Amino acid sequence: MKLSDFDYDLPGELIAQHPCRQRDGSRMILIDRARDEVRETRFANLPRYLREGDLLVINDTKVIPARLEGRKESGGRVEVFLTRRVGERTWLALLRPSRRVSPGETVLLGSGGAALRVAEERGGGEWTVVLPEGIGEMRLIERFGRVPLPPYIKREDDESDRQRYQTVYARVAGSVAAPTAGLHFTDEILQRIRSRGVTVMPLTLHVGPGTFRPLEEEAIERNRLQPEELMIRTEYLEELRAARGQGRRVVAVGTTVTRALEAAAADRVEGGVVEIDGSAYLAGRTDLFISPGWKFRVVDALLTNMHLPRSSLLLLTSAFGGRERVLAAYRWAVARRFRFYSYGDVMFIR
Repeated sequence: MKLSDFDYDLPGELIAQHPCRQRDGSRMILIDRARDEVRETRFANLPRYLREGDLLVINDTKVIPARLEGRKESGGRVEVFLTRRVGERTWLALLRPSRRVSPGETVLLGSGGAALRVAEERGGGEWTVVLPEGIGEMRLIERFGRVPLPPYIKREDDESDRQRYQTVYARVAGSVAAPTAGLHFTDEILQRIRSRGVTVMPLTLHVGPGTFRPLEEEAIERNRLQPEELMIRTEYLEELRAARGQGRRVVAVGTTVTRALEAAAADRVEGGVVEIDGSAYLAGRTDLFISPGWKFRVVDALLTNMHLPRSSLLLLTSAFGGRERVLAAYRWAVARRFRFYSYGDVMFIR
């Protein structure tokens, strides 16, 4: 298959610029693979489509306000987009515009009281930066950072995005993009799901900036994804392995959960078992790229937003739901004026 096989036409006005007024108020496309059926419902009805014994797996990563606006001592403006922590006060970052900075330069944040140091260029537009001392790392990021809304949202972030571009179950800080399928959940919806005898199981996969980077190679198999960090309790992995033998479905909330589960099952995690607060976790990084032809080992059903043309997220969704079926559903959604991308409507493939 070629990358151009995963293109589709989307009117710009269907790209959601704001979240739905109510978290659980989005429309939902239901794709039933067994019946080869597509129909519309509401996300609030999701609990009806789950059954006792299901495992609903969520990503509890927390989005950090990763966009730091600053200026050089000479006065030029620079945006420091933090992408991943690599050491004590040391982060990888994208600098915009990168041509204006040199190794060793200082970027002043806010009114100039906090000075960030540019350490070295890493290639691909990425740099190593060192955060100032005298203030905790996350406190500094929360104070000076802005919400890293995706580039197709053509507006500045506002205070409401700090809450809405975040799941209600976000717990472990580290993502620079939201696991968007989870944005629709409320505490009430989760309670309704649990009351049906469904187990809600968390894992952590920190979403990196690669989620927005376009794939560059027309031959799908030649594309690569940037590694992302994940962490899953080993006892959960054991329960997941036993699920199919017990007739229990594994329902993944989003492409990030799907990648994490499939990477763990395929031994595609670079890392090992570590102990955190008395519990054992599989922790490491994965660059697993799922495209049509992938044999799914864990996931039985997928909840996901609708994704950009020619993107790794659309390829994963097509691998799970079938390329022709998923693209036909996208065309159907366009005709019915569904809202697309991060703040848009949602799809459930079972």
